[in-house]
Amino acid sequence: MTRESQPALKDWFDPERFRNIAGHLTEIYPGFDRAGFLKHSLAGLEELTLLQRLRRMTVATRAALPLDYRDSLEVLRELAPRIDHSFVTLFLPDFVGLYGHDDVDDSMEALKFFTRFGSSEFAIREFLKRDLKGTLKVMHRWSRDPDEHVRRLASEGCRPRLPWSFRLGELIADPGPVLPILENLKADPSLYVRKSVANHLNDISRDHPEVTLSTLGNWDRDHIHTAWIAKRALRTLIKQGHRDALTLLGAGEAAKVRIDGFRVSPAKVNLGEEIRMTLEMTSLSKKTQRLLIDYKIHYVKKAGGTSEKVFKWTEREIEPGDTLALEKRQTIRDFSTRKHYAGQHKVEIMVNGETLAAGSFQLSL
Repeated sequence: MTRESQPALKDWFDPERFRNIAGHLTEIYPGFDRAGFLKHSLAGLEELTLLQRLRRMTVATRAALPLDYRDSLEVLRELAPRIDHSFVTLFLPDFVGLYGHDDVDDSMEALKFFTRFGSSEFAIREFLKRDLKGTLKVMHRWSRDPDEHVRRLASEGCRPRLPWSFRLGELIADPGPVLPILENLKADPSLYVRKSVANHLNDISRDHPEVTLSTLGNWDRDHIHTAWIAKRALRTLIKQGHRDALTLLGAGEAAKVRIDGFRVSPAKVNLGEEIRMTLEMTSLSKKTQRLLIDYKIHYVKKAGGTSEKVFKWTEREIEPGDTLALEKRQTIRDFSTRKHYAGQHKVEIMVNGETLAAGSFQLSL
């Protein structure tokens, strides 16, 4: 299947999905207004985005379910395991986030339950926005829950810059209130949870690098799970060449190497084609060195000039006098987050935060 023929993400909420949900709700609660639900849901559906369709399902369910909030939650709890798509289940916590603010205790229990089927990370933010202290108190308890989905929610839901959601301004200004939650999860056995903790600390590093560095500096990074979190959490600072972050990962000293060759080929490429980067270097140090090797592409902008993006290449330890030969390939194609423009694109090699070599390629559209 080509990229052009793949279904749009919004089609996760297509008419058949709405009819399927309506059928389940009618089986669970015969008083459910199936006809009203479908009339509300399907009107103008084609014009709606993915998140608008999700919200349409939430609002239509509330309108067609003639029950109070608590009784509605019981129906939705029974519905949750019947839904065969984890993203579609997000409308269940969305129901809580939209309608549950007058019944916080039941809403917290519902979010904890629904997160096992998809995630309640977006809905919990509606409660954080209204009562930061009280909601974080609940999430702190969740950080010790035996269920990895609940522990992950404790971290993911209060990320200050969670993608696809609004920012939590209070936590951007002062991340201190969430640190006890992250402390509980610093060596979590679940990769699902560790990814969230690392992403959370990476979020914090964008506004308060000293907080992320201090937090990780106080953790036992000899623990394999904590070490994994630290490496991922520092990725933005490492790409920026932040010396304290590099030091924390054992690569704080400038690399003592000789660049024997760096080449970008072919010299001219068309959009959709691949570039190949080859790098050779020799250690000039008298001791083993830890090298963090990245590359930076200077993308040509529409109005001229360039914008930089740093990519991870590899991490290596190199012995005195040894030579390291590396190869990396990258396809130059458009994404929703990046559109390419014709012109000369510079490529730089960064070793332990310092630029040591450069090349380029000419892009044609």
